Amino acid sequence: MDDRMHAKPVLLTMRDIQIEGRSGETWSPIIRGVDLALNKGEVLGLIGESGAGKSTLGLAAMGFTRDGCRISGGAIDFDGIDLMTASEAEKRALRGRRIAYVAQSAAASFNPAHKLIDQYCEMPVQHGVMSRADAERDAIELYRRMRLPNPEEIGFRYPHQVSGGQLQRAMTAMAMSCRPDLIIFDEPTTALDVTTQIEVLAAIRDIVAQFDTAAIYITHDLAVVAQMADRIKVLLRGREVEEADTRVMLESPTEDYTKTLWAVRSYARPNRPPANAGAVPIVSIKDVTAGYGAVDVLKDISFDIHKRRTVAVVGESGSGKSTAARVITGLLPPRKGEVLFAGESLPPDYRRRSRDQLRQAQMIYQMADTALNPKLRLRELIGRPAQMYLGLKGRALTERTRDLLRLIELEPDEYIDRLPSELSGGQKQRVGIARALAAEPQFIICDEVTSALDQLVAEGILKLLDRLQGEFDLAYMFITHDLATVRAIADEVVVMQNGRVVEKGPKDEMFQPPHDPYTELLLSSVPEMDPDWLTRILNERAARAGR
Repeated sequence: MDDRMHAKPVLLTMRDIQIEGRSGETWSPIIRGVDLALNKGEVLGLIGESGAGKSTLGLAAMGFTRDGCRISGGAIDFDGIDLMTASEAEKRALRGRRIAYVAQSAAASFNPAHKLIDQYCEMPVQHGVMSRADAERDAIELYRRMRLPNPEEIGFRYPHQVSGGQLQRAMTAMAMSCRPDLIIFDEPTTALDVTTQIEVLAAIRDIVAQFDTAAIYITHDLAVVAQMADRIKVLLRGREVEEADTRVMLESPTEDYTKTLWAVRSYARPNRPPANAGAVPIVSIKDVTAGYGAVDVLKDISFDIHKRRTVAVVGESGSGKSTAARVITGLLPPRKGEVLFAGESLPPDYRRRSRDQLRQAQMIYQMADTALNPKLRLRELIGRPAQMYLGLKGRALTERTRDLLRLIELEPDEYIDRLPSELSGGQKQRVGIARALAAEPQFIICDEVTSALDQLVAEGILKLLDRLQGEFDLAYMFITHDLATVRAIADEVVVMQNGRVVEKGPKDEMFQPPHDPYTELLLSSVPEMDPDWLTRILNERAARAGR
């Protein structure tokens, strides 16, 4: 921690915090005796794998718990206010006014029926901080500080009319509307591409520094927390593992678990031999142009995916990655060009494809939470594709479902009758993989399948996908914005920008210069485990812009 932090008064103290969660009539511990102290103007990073209790502890700093949870012990003092004994009215008066929260998914947190500026103005007006007219002027000023385009106009758009990165910055501006003393940032850049992430991180860091706001920054991305935090606290299963100043923690963590977190970033599977010359690709996209309405999203793109190969398709939000997947699966017929499967042209509309053609290409989705029907048990979720595509019934279907659970390393007797709500994030993603495998495809599209997972869980998913690819000779199209994931699992890389393929080739060649300027921008935007990285990159880009 910087010496100036020692001189600042303590803003938040949490002592021996105990938080429990209810399952039926039983209460089980989530947070087990954690202490936390935060000075005014200081940023504390909370890291740990999924289920460690990071978000639960962050919300408790507001005197709040989610439904089904309770704070069962400990003390919480916010600037002299005892949040354990404060009334709900007293805590509501603090929330938004002196303590703010920035959620992981801005898209899910904004009201889609109201303009951004209306949602910004609600809190300062409600708390009597400023008039509506003053709040509107303040919103425009903060939008400018958050580096949003057209700050005088962007607030008068609805949430769906701006990009994910812009929406995340608008949410941070909204959190700052009452100039709170403390902001809890809960994974605010997890779903953003690397170029957008830099803008959001820079904007968050600048605005926190400008207003001397304290922050708890919750993340599973170690390189990101290195740029944002003065101190880092590591959690595991509701307990503190260790805590130290950021530079000390990065250079010499003391606990084995923390060292394991650091080591995960180095995972990479061995390179596979290239496809044989003249081999017919499993999937070929040939000169495809496609879009929505009158707008072309894909513009004359072409690339191939071979058996047992993983092609990573990378690019920022809006580059056309997911649209290409929609064209391949027949959900979006192209205006021009065609998709070939094993050398044969596929009907452009999925409704004209045979059942076997549909079976051969499956998808694993980014958000397992929304991709799995919450009312169906795993035997139904995994069994339905096997029933639909392979005609399995009765005992044969049950045995196939159990085999698939074993393949994804979940014990059938324990998991087959569980609901998605009874699984962790990593387990849900494994179920998504099993569901795709149930159809016995040759080709699987993996759409940002690790972006919402912590690094330990993500590594497990990548290793599982690699093993399954070897066992079943699968071809993967891996849509991602995470270049660390590309290094870990890809054989070839396709770089997209504004609907065009700007560069493609073997992974090893793609990570060696010279690069297309856009590829160079992507590579330079990947955060490093160096607390000075963000400052250095921003200074370099400012210097180039000034030349």
